[in-house]
Amino acid sequence: MPRQPIHTPDAPAAIGPYSQATRAGNTVFFSGQIALDPATGNLVEGDIQAQARRAFDNLKAVCEAAGGSMDDIVRVGLYLIDLGEFAAVNAVMGEYFSQPYPARSTVEVSALPKGSLFEVDAIMVL
Repeated sequence: MPRQPIHTPDAPAAIGPYSQATRAGNTVFFSGQIALDPATGNLVEGDIQAQARRAFDNLKAVCEAAGGSMDDIVRVGLYLIDLGEFAAVNAVMGEYFSQPYPARSTVEVSALPKGSLFEVDAIMVL
């Protein structure tokens, strides 16, 4: 099955040898999104909620570029450098998804690119 890369200028450009997302058939696999401002490429300032909102906004932009919406996401992966911030991130995620919610995993990591506090990746089925 051929892979189709997904790209939009409304989300940050990849900072390595990967695509923002890749479509294979009716499934879209998203690369991780951190809180980079697509216009500047800089990490947004603020707490984990501000960074989570920017990361989810970036994910939403890539969803739309792939022809879908956040409602089409079936799985998300959340990566936090401090699981003590879980409730704050959970509240932000609730702003972007409605029932039935996607499956989810949440992992504490020691570090993220560019000093980010939060990263999200996803799988979408169209």
